[in-house]
Order: sequence, then structure tokens, then C-alpha cells
Amino acid sequence: MKKSFLTVLFALFCTMGFAQLSFNVKAGLNLSSYIGENSDHSKFKPGARIGVGMEYQFSGLVSLQPSLFFSQKGAKYSSGYSGSVVDADADVKINQLYLELPINVQFRFNIADNTNLVIATGPYLACGVGGKAKFDGKASVGGININGDEKVDTFSDDGLNYNRFDAGWNIGLGVEFGRILVGVDTQLGFCKIMDGDAPHNANIGITLGYKF
Repeated sequence: MKKSFLTVLFALFCTMGFAQLSFNVKAGLNLSSYIGENSDHSKFKPGARIGVGMEYQFSGLVSLQPSLFFSQKGAKYSSGYSGSVVDADADVKINQLYLELPINVQFRFNIADNTNLVIATGPYLACGVGGKAKFDGKASVGGININGDEKVDTFSDDGLNYNRFDAGWNIGLGVEFGRILVGVDTQLGFCKIMDGDAPHNANIGITLGYKF
């Protein structure tokens, strides 16, 4: 009898725990650029993001949501710009592909039937896993000279040698319509994209998701 009671109690606690846990898939658009030192004249570059997440609700108001994204970031420069990081006689498009782990604390407010306003904030960690920089002519990035119309690796030692590790802070605002999620967020990177007097990543994201 005691064993049966403990089994039922354990199953009850498991059921209560999993009832507070949900999962989601998200995809959307990034508009990324650089901010901070020597970020002058960097322009927004569009990119994609796609990922999965889980959410644990501590209460109806507060939850914790870690996610894992593939996220395209970077920046664009126009021909004729001369600076200490980018010196270009060509149009330059720098693509940085990250595996990104944001960990957000979320605050949820019911605003209508089956509709919630969600405010989220928290840190993110990211690792550069790929990407190429495209040059339409002669240019220099971080002292590395590129001659002519070509592409080079963004993170490799024989490419631009960008720093792979990035970390920063997220702030987001979203609306839940039942299981459908719509949100916007901004990210500010704390780490320089490369050694020396270099800028940081900055990003604005628009996301559509589904919770299950």
C-alpha cells in the first residue's frame, strides 16, 4: 500500500512538473549591423534565424525560456568608405552565422481572451560556426587585404579571423495568440567582433513561432 501511494505521488509530481513545461519552434528575420567603436557607416544587413526553445513557468506571470538558434548576423558597407576596421573601394557584405543560446526571463500579461503580452529579457551566448564576407572589389577588413570580386571565410584564420565567441543581452516584446507567437527583440553584443579597435554586434529580430 505504501509503495503504491509513493508511486502515485511520484507520478503526480511528474505530471505537475511537465504541465509547467512547454516547447516552441521559431523562425524569423534579423536586421543586423555593428555598434560602438569604429562602427561608423556600417549598414543593416538582413539575415534569417530559426530555432527551438523550451519554457518553464514558475507562475502565471514569470517563466524561464532558454532557446537554441541558428542566426545570421553581420553588416554591410558601401563603396568609398575608409575607416580603421573597413577600408573599401567596393561594396562589402559580411555574413556571420552563429549558433546562439538566449536565456530569457519572461513576464506574461493577459490582455484579452487567449491573448497574452510577453516581455522578455536576458543574456545570450553565441559561437560563430560559419559565414563568408563578399567583396565586389578591392577592400581591407581589419588589415586583411582583399583583391577583387571574391568571398573569404569570416571566422577562419586565413579569412577575416573574426572572434567566434559572442555574448550580450536580449530585450524582447511579443504577443501570444493561443499557440501562435509573434515577437520583436533587440540584441546588443558585449564582445568585439575582432581584436583591436573593433565594434560589437547589434541586431533587431522579428520572429514567428508556435508553442506545443
